[in-house]
Amino acid sequence: MHENIDRAAARLAWTRQVLGDNMLTLESASADASFRSYWRTHHEGQSWIVMDSPPAEEDPRPWLEIGARLSAAGLHVPEVRATDLDQGFLLIEDLGSSLYLSALNDDTAESLYGDAMDSLLRIQRDVDTEGLQPYDRAFLLRELQIMPEWFLGRHLRHASDADEHAVMDAAFEVLLDNALAQPRCFVHRDFHSRNLLVIDKQNPGIIDFQGALLGPIAYDLASLLRDCYVAWDNSRVEQWAEQYRQRLIDTRLIAADVDRERFLRWFDLTGLQRHIKVLGIFCRLCYRDGKSGYLDDLPRVYDYVIDVASQYPELAGLVTLLERHVRGRDLRQPVSA
Repeated sequence: MHENIDRAAARLAWTRQVLGDNMLTLESASADASFRSYWRTHHEGQSWIVMDSPPAEEDPRPWLEIGARLSAAGLHVPEVRATDLDQGFLLIEDLGSSLYLSALNDDTAESLYGDAMDSLLRIQRDVDTEGLQPYDRAFLLRELQIMPEWFLGRHLRHASDADEHAVMDAAFEVLLDNALAQPRCFVHRDFHSRNLLVIDKQNPGIIDFQGALLGPIAYDLASLLRDCYVAWDNSRVEQWAEQYRQRLIDTRLIAADVDRERFLRWFDLTGLQRHIKVLGIFCRLCYRDGKSGYLDDLPRVYDYVIDVASQYPELAGLVTLLERHVRGRDLRQPVSA
């Protein structure tokens, strides 16, 4: 408790010193799934965001470094006014609080997703990827393995046996092979409605990009169109994906012989890798980090997993395994240890 009070006092003192205003205050703007938090302040008619990123838990340097790459390519990320990297405080542009999540509906989806896919194409075409950590087989597999531990093991209280692990391992190999078969590009890794802001100029504003890697070209598109927080009719999603495939061919980011079926497999199975990971992450956020609200979105993510995996015969064993343990359960309800 004292540490939190001390940090709040240090955060406020730093902000007042940077802006030269001993009267300003800070109000919570948002928190994310990490140790990072965001605070809004007002000074001389302008709104600012203070990012609090405790260096021991969330080093702010990757956020700055990736943000500079995106900005250099013409993407709208928060401009940085001041930093104190030793304390983990950054004063940055306030992009507002109008998340895509709250703005998306049947009337706005075409326009908002159009802007997002314009930005995504620019990211994949123009952002410098020199030195980015690869989204390689080992990294992808570590993510997949979060699901058996936290979703099956902790949330459903099921200890998988050797046969079940073999089923999951075989399914994971299909997903890994699919991801690694794709062209590599800059991958935001959380390019979705909670990290895109509706803004007046250069829409969208892009945040939470510090985990970027060099990885499969379908990943961010799947994050956007098969969002863990919002779902659309599958025919509409596939239409958007097909339009994007044509643009990737036009800009020579994928070969002209990557047909609709091949690209849809990339898209489906890359999204499936992500959703299997998220089943585990949302449970880990609940039980390890005390953020039980993420369980509210678990049924949607589970439905994505079953709907997509059911379309691929080589994943039938995984579907059967999951359905056997989920049937009749309310995934939104936490379980005691």
